[in-house]
Amino acid sequence: MTTILQSAKAYETWMRTQLGADLDESDLDKKYKKMKSGGFVFLRATYWRWAETIFDICPDLASAPQVLAIGDTHLENFGTWRDDEGRLVWGANDFDDAAVMPYALDLVRLTASAILARNDADLPPRAIAEAILGGYRRGLKAPSPVILERDYKWLRNAVILSDAERKAFWDKYRDLPPPAKPVPTPYVEALRRSLPDEELPFVAKPRTAGTGSLGRPRFIADVEWRGGPVIREVKALAQSAWSLRHNPSDTMIRTAVIASGRARSPDPRYQVTDNLLVRRLSPNSRKIEVEGDAQILLSPAMLDLMGLEIANCHSDDASCVPGILADLDKREVDWLRNSARAAAAAISMEQAEFAMKG
Repeated sequence: MTTILQSAKAYETWMRTQLGADLDESDLDKKYKKMKSGGFVFLRATYWRWAETIFDICPDLASAPQVLAIGDTHLENFGTWRDDEGRLVWGANDFDDAAVMPYALDLVRLTASAILARNDADLPPRAIAEAILGGYRRGLKAPSPVILERDYKWLRNAVILSDAERKAFWDKYRDLPPPAKPVPTPYVEALRRSLPDEELPFVAKPRTAGTGSLGRPRFIADVEWRGGPVIREVKALAQSAWSLRHNPSDTMIRTAVIASGRARSPDPRYQVTDNLLVRRLSPNSRKIEVEGDAQILLSPAMLDLMGLEIANCHSDDASCVPGILADLDKREVDWLRNSARAAAAAISMEQAEFAMKG
């Protein structure tokens, strides 16, 4: 097995072949700095490494039934949006690395991320795993989007921003500096097509966000339309790191496929065209982060819903569900906790090595 330093360099080289001059060098520097800060952030930043190593850490996961899965699953891969009916929805909101893989990997990666993010006062690993697995089983049997308009009052109250937070949200994007160099035409045109009025004037501004996707170009359009602000974001997509490792000939980007599955109520402004993802940004269309919301994200009720939402994604093909349930029934009681603890320990070791030598 290659070392983490060798692996990071190889993946960076591959990204250069994919993005060429569009690769954001300054973002790469930020990514490597973040990778030195702790295990949870390291996991978020290194999905390609997870794809390389997880079967060495947990070989028994390789035999689990395969589904179209999220891939880069973790605590911060969940948030809110408005669906086609204007309803507030919560669920998974980042599918950049979606690919066909054993279903168990999404569960193990989410549980490992919670173990890495927890403090001593938070739920123990067994309780984390039980909450996630309980929600997952429930979701497989009765998949359903998490709509916050009538149900889940506790979650609706937790995700609605205050007036001050909403103002800060809009100001953050309005205060972004203009680009230092011309923005490539495909990104500008994708933003233009996504606006409610394509004739609206705007300046495409570069934006730094995320962790695993740092280095990929990302731009926003911030406009005024009919009395209020509108923001769209475009970012480059590439072959899933899972496919790159396990099936290199499979270059299909499945981001839009999994996002619009039968058990989800997607954001109609979440669109993929020509390997570019365009989405709406607003106080109602955002991810929920560990910093500031750790108590919510690590609660039993939220972990249960995360498990349910993974099931929503996995059950798009209903014929896969019986095989998944049968596989779950065969596994030992603590399989998820044990697998996630092993993965978290391996990630912590590599993060320490990277922090020391990277």
